[in-house]
Amino acid sequence: MTTLELADIIGIISFALSGFLIAVHYKLDFLGVCISSFLPALGGGVIRDTLANKTPYIFSHHLPIALVFITIVISLVFKLHKISNLEGKTTFIITDAIGLVSFAITGSLVALENDFNFVGVLILAFITAVGGGTTRDILINKVPAILMSEFYATVAIIVSLVIYVLDLINQVNLISLTLVFIFGTTLRLLAYYRHWNLTTL
Repeated sequence: MTTLELADIIGIISFALSGFLIAVHYKLDFLGVCISSFLPALGGGVIRDTLANKTPYIFSHHLPIALVFITIVISLVFKLHKISNLEGKTTFIITDAIGLVSFAITGSLVALENDFNFVGVLILAFITAVGGGTTRDILINKVPAILMSEFYATVAIIVSLVIYVLDLINQVNLISLTLVFIFGTTLRLLAYYRHWNLTTL
């Protein structure tokens, strides 16, 4: 298993779970729960692969869809749908942060594999990390997190910037990416709990 595939799996599971929690918070029906789980888990990856001129991973492998279904089933078994107040719930915050950073990493790696320039790496990481979740938020009539949440999309950009620099010095490997993952997730969690925001107008 490659580093890209591992990061993709982590991102899919994490965003599927955060999507599930969002769905039950808004009291969606079972179809709504599935859509809310699938969009953030797989939507960004589809956009990423399309922009990189690749067949989307979910169209050529069964694993991504299976991971989402398994995550939904496990969430139901452990009765995560019984959570009442979503805001501030550790499970949601951590899984969303992990998904965000994991997909920022996969977007960066795909961009580098396809010889994208600096701007291309940042944009592909950004779209992969927030594309699916933004689509979901629009569907459920919720202001997308990238427009208002504490340092949300900014974390994806910072992660992609770090990976781009690592690539310039030929230091993109499992150890360095693991450190980037820990750094990005920690940054997102700190931003959430300390209420770090970009300046508003």
